[in-house]
Amino acid sequence: MLYKLFLLILLNLPFSLLCSEVEIGGILLDNTRSRQGHEFFTAFSQLWRDVPNTNGHIVVINEIVIPRSGTRLTVNLNNKKIYVTHLGRRQTPVKPRVEQSVLILIEALAQSQLDQNNPDLATNGW
Repeated sequence: MLYKLFLLILLNLPFSLLCSEVEIGGILLDNTRSRQGHEFFTAFSQLWRDVPNTNGHIVVINEIVIPRSGTRLTVNLNNKKIYVTHLGRRQTPVKPRVEQSVLILIEALAQSQLDQNNPDLATNGW
């Protein structure tokens, strides 16, 4: 009996330690299809790790492939479109567009935090 009790405590201990230490920040979802889209997402995700205060926010990168024209990438923050860019069929530099989209994302995150914490903006109209 004592052996079973000790084994039960031993098995539950690591699980309880892991549960108390897990902290999930914002979520970044990839919905790209092409090589350029994947390259954009990879560069974006590397910069996303350094963005502060992302808890509770969902960022989705969508891609629509346009035949014979290229691809259109959209960055959505909490179901709001914040950035749209077009990448042509030929290889175009992705890094400047990724940096621009992250800067716009940081500004949108700051604006959403301001809107939530501002007591001057009443939600009921009064």
